[in-house]
Amino acid sequence: MRILITGGAGFIGSHLCDKLLSEGHEVICMDNLITGDTANIAHIRDKRFSFIHYDVTNYIYADGKIDAILHFASPASPIDYLELPIQTLKVGSLGTHKALGLAKEKGARFLLASTSEVYGDPLIHPQKEDYWGNVNPIGPRGVYDEAKRFAEAITMAYHRYHKVDTRIVRIFNTYGPRMRIRDGRAIPTFISQALKNEDVTVFGDGSQTRSVCYASGLVDGIYRLLMSDITTPVNLGNPHEMTLLTMAEEVIKMTGSKSKVVFKPLPEDDPKVRQPDIAKAKSLLDWEPKVGLEEGLKETIAYFKKKLKNE
Repeated sequence: MRILITGGAGFIGSHLCDKLLSEGHEVICMDNLITGDTANIAHIRDKRFSFIHYDVTNYIYADGKIDAILHFASPASPIDYLELPIQTLKVGSLGTHKALGLAKEKGARFLLASTSEVYGDPLIHPQKEDYWGNVNPIGPRGVYDEAKRFAEAITMAYHRYHKVDTRIVRIFNTYGPRMRIRDGRAIPTFISQALKNEDVTVFGDGSQTRSVCYASGLVDGIYRLLMSDITTPVNLGNPHEMTLLTMAEEVIKMTGSKSKVVFKPLPEDDPKVRQPDIAKAKSLLDWEPKVGLEEGLKETIAYFKKKLKNE
């Protein structure tokens, strides 16, 4: 297949480039590099791979046939939402519209990278795909939450009205190499602080929970979904739930750091719990995460050590 990935120079997008090439496909990576980084794809030396520096909120043109489009372009961390609120809304709305338009024109399969944030601060636990969510549309996180909710809605509209062959993946917390040091999410923040022997900052009292999935497992699930015939949303993530305090303490232990945990006020609308129900992915995709936290953290810490040394 000849596959276009928007946001392909980002954290998950770049791992998807690797996965698709390893499966024998041709890959076009498109990214405006607002949060992506060409360092994430610099290792790729393959004539089947090409990179286009472009903002997908503009009209998208691509030569030749396109068999599938994976729409991963979007800022994706709380720091990004606060610093890039308009860009986040535009790529979720205009960017998704442009990418769907190209899929319609090319007769291509379309896979949307959605997020567990569509569930907001959930009142149902764990979160199943049929839960509609508890989102504050005017809060600081609303720019990301509502951008993705709109993206899901327009994807389904193109599926029903224009008969575009669509997929929607709801991605829960994911970690691994190629995350940015100043990403703002828990694991990269904890690791970078611990490696520098700085205070490790935990928001609130640390009792809020997250379920973290290593990148390789997530990418395998995305590929299975792309190759399936499932047109309704599918949760992908690790159902093993832990508190942020436990996660911070585990990072300190594994890095051998002298850091201490310090607590800061909880940000507005920060979810208190987050755990995917992956029964749908298990039954329809035969998928579940395989990499445990210790193994995943070991690889991620090694990556951050090298990155901090280079900086």
